[in-house]
Amino acid sequence: MSSQTAGILFLVSLIVALVAVHVPLGDYMYRVYSSEKHSRGERVIYKAIGADPDTEQTWGSYARSVLAFSAISIIFLFVLQLVQGKLPLHLNDPATPMTPALAWNTAVSFVTNTNWQAYSGESTQGHLVQMAGLAVQNFVSAAVGMAVAMAFIRGLARRNTGDLGNFWVDLVRGSIRILLPISVVAAIILIAGGAIQNFHLHDQVVNTLNGGQQTITGGPVASQEAIKELGTNGGGFYNANSAHPFENPNSWTNWVEIFLLLVISFSLPRTYGRMVESKKQGYAIAAVMTIIALASTSLMLLFQLQHHGTVPTAIGSAMEGVEQRFGVANSAVFASATTLTSTGAVDSFHDSYTSLGGMMTLFNMQLGEVAPGGTGSGLYGMLILAIITVFVAGLMVGRTPEYLGKKITPREIKLAATYFLITPLIVLTGTAIAMAMPGQRAGMLNTGPHGLSEVLYAFTSAANNNGSAFAGITVNTEWYNTALGLAMVFGRFLPIIFVLALAGTLAKQGKTPESIGTLPTHRPQFVGMVAGVTLILVALTFLPMLALGPLAEGIH
Repeated sequence: MSSQTAGILFLVSLIVALVAVHVPLGDYMYRVYSSEKHSRGERVIYKAIGADPDTEQTWGSYARSVLAFSAISIIFLFVLQLVQGKLPLHLNDPATPMTPALAWNTAVSFVTNTNWQAYSGESTQGHLVQMAGLAVQNFVSAAVGMAVAMAFIRGLARRNTGDLGNFWVDLVRGSIRILLPISVVAAIILIAGGAIQNFHLHDQVVNTLNGGQQTITGGPVASQEAIKELGTNGGGFYNANSAHPFENPNSWTNWVEIFLLLVISFSLPRTYGRMVESKKQGYAIAAVMTIIALASTSLMLLFQLQHHGTVPTAIGSAMEGVEQRFGVANSAVFASATTLTSTGAVDSFHDSYTSLGGMMTLFNMQLGEVAPGGTGSGLYGMLILAIITVFVAGLMVGRTPEYLGKKITPREIKLAATYFLITPLIVLTGTAIAMAMPGQRAGMLNTGPHGLSEVLYAFTSAANNNGSAFAGITVNTEWYNTALGLAMVFGRFLPIIFVLALAGTLAKQGKTPESIGTLPTHRPQFVGMVAGVTLILVALTFLPMLALGPLAEGIH
């Protein structure tokens, strides 16, 4: 079987599986977030944190809860890393010293669902930090994104109210009822496939195929791997991430991991359709996500299998940086999926991709990671783009735009536009500053267009809370740890504030009756318009930088 055929079958099987779970998982998440009943265990948690689960919050109160919880999480994880040498299950001789700058960067990274790592996990973080710090944030940071998405949907669905739900209820339910049970099952499946799960404090000596020996660190890997993918987190227990055989042993576990990182984000449009009482609206959003995702993945497969670019090739495709047990096609699908979402996990190294293949990983993140995007963040990002599309269409026909019976007035479009502009501003400003500083340019492994791509990728990944890297740039410096940490914070929480503010203004509106001038937002015409607006906005914003980086490299 050729690589092209194997890649197509791999992709088709993923699509079939995602379609199969779209409805049942989407409906289940709808019931989770719509139920008025609290389990006994959940009430214990609410009592412990001092939250009243039977009250609702305005957008301002909801936003303050998100920020307060995240700030406390950052402080806790920051301190935990600095004192880990005095705690159980720590590494006796870490390869990378845990400095305050690195601890700050890592704490911010995992709390913002970015999982950018400027260190080697297995030789820097002890098992306790991996479990009680990093893995816990994998759960709750994903749950925060889902909670914000639910609040935004309530803003679209509700009328004449300022209430958007209760953040603490949404956080606890997302963690306990959705992420935890699926992660347990996924971890067992990964263990069955060969992923490890132990508490070995010392390196394990293994025999290699050529008769030598190698020492490899053990640890609670499978449990972290499951939520790493399911919560679109991406931080690896090992430096090689999902290319390491202890995290991702074979081709079918590779398929499972890609499925996990896509399944919630592709099912949330169904939840959205149920909550706004129009399943067609959910199908329309899912269709936009699918069109963009398929186009991106197809181009990625083309560029990697047909070896367009400057990377050395073998047997008709770009094999550099690719694991033999996965192959080029399956690795290309993984690369597309992990950058279309906010996952950032890798099973091959993007720095070794062809110039145009590397460009696609950049472009996917620059789209705003909305196809399907991160857990929760992808959905509310796509809904913001739908609102912008409605506004553009309204200008064409000369009437006030409407979406789901809500008028998009100057206040709403200002909030939506500001949401969209924040991330490009962070990315381009950070890249420009880094390239203007000789000391920071010295951290690039390559010069010329590829060196620019490395820096652009770093800030694109950080600001979009992706966490993957081109792996050709030295970032464990005080400047990069600080600058990328700030990019993660602003790239995560400023958009959330504007999303919740927009939800609050929409919730206060009544219902605007449909008229002959109302744009149907569930038909193929609207689906195509949203996809077009998404691509055009990104092209206008980032095309100059892409032209100087990967496009220039490909032409060279």
